[in-house]
Amino acid sequence: MEVGKLTVEVRNGTGKGISRKIRQQGLVPGICYGHGLEKPVNIMVNPKVLRGSLDPTRGQNTIITVTLAENGATKTTLTAMLWEWQLHPLRRNVTHVDLIAIDPERPIQVEVPVELLGKAIGTIDGGQLHVVLRAVPVKCKPADIPTKFVLDVSPLTIGMALHVENTSLGMPMRDSAASVTV
Repeated sequence: MEVGKLTVEVRNGTGKGISRKIRQQGLVPGICYGHGLEKPVNIMVNPKVLRGSLDPTRGQNTIITVTLAENGATKTTLTAMLWEWQLHPLRRNVTHVDLIAIDPERPIQVEVPVELLGKAIGTIDGGQLHVVLRAVPVKCKPADIPTKFVLDVSPLTIGMALHVENTSLGMPMRDSAASVTV
């Protein structure tokens, strides 16, 4: 398994019965849509290979070179990202995936996780740290997607707030209403 590379099989047919048969084979049904595709393509993928193609630090923001294969023959290759996945509520295994084909030269909007460092002075004095957003929406080219934003909350005292618009994250933010309040 190689990080950033994934081969998926094009599947024929849709519906609950076909999806169940695919899952019984140990595969996951899915769909691929977006840039460069005339219409959405129904796919099936091995969940272990899918997890192996994702960068552990980037997670869902990993840029993947997807090879669409039909009956063992390569049909087409495209650049994509894991857009969404569905998990079984009890077993927590993947039951469906959505891959979105992207243009590497055009900006896309993704969620980048925020990591908080330190212990706020206000929490030592009896306050509570309330985090409003754990991820920040960012619009940039796929190659420029940061892995995470690190914010130091140690200088925050009781009554202080750390707003995204006042931080130097180095990226243009879509939503500047996020705050961390102590």
